[in-house]
Amino acid sequence: MQSDYRPSRFQVLPPVIKNLIIINALIWLAQITIGKSGVPIEDLFALHYFKTDDYHVWQYFTYMFLHSSTPPTSPFHIIFNMFALWMFGSTLENFWGSKRFLIFYLICGVGAGLVQMAALHYDFSKIERAYLQQGVILSYEGFKQATLGASGAIMGIFAAYAYTFPNNTLIIFPIPIPIKAKWALIGLLALDVFGGISNDQSGVAHFAHVGGAVIGIIIVIIWNKRNRRTFY
Repeated sequence: MQSDYRPSRFQVLPPVIKNLIIINALIWLAQITIGKSGVPIEDLFALHYFKTDDYHVWQYFTYMFLHSSTPPTSPFHIIFNMFALWMFGSTLENFWGSKRFLIFYLICGVGAGLVQMAALHYDFSKIERAYLQQGVILSYEGFKQATLGASGAIMGIFAAYAYTFPNNTLIIFPIPIPIKAKWALIGLLALDVFGGISNDQSGVAHFAHVGGAVIGIIIVIIWNKRNRRTFY
């Protein structure tokens, strides 16, 4: 039996994309219903800083299936992410096959979480040193800020799409003119790097986006070198 399904025709909604959208939607509905009634869904499954009491190692995997459940960003966070997942992911899943696409998606998501954690640790380490110079130990008790959302994995998908189809033209709101995928990727990465370095307080996990994109490109390059005749 063939282990990796490759469709004989282009599917508008291939199976992994469809199931990821369903899973994300169901989890978001749980967040805004039973999560708001006292079940600690986000405490358990969003990605918390590793020095807090709410941190668990499984959160590097689970955080990418949660989305903002707090107005005004809800439900726009999940709608935008699922639309981007479908828009760019469908092409890649049809192109690679479902098994390879799912592996790619999950690696990018976990990798994005690790990069975001490293960035948080760098920032908090500077704060801790400043407190220690004053003879105060920084406490994370009650610190609830967490990373959640599929954006890091989706940036990996977009990076792979832009690397594989660099000259495909896109219309990205609010830019009113077509732009090639490779330039769109560079522009988005530049914005995320700037936002992360400047600590713009937007609530966006900029370094998760950067990490997902970089990991995505690295994976595509490795896969292409190992399977040059059949990957593209």
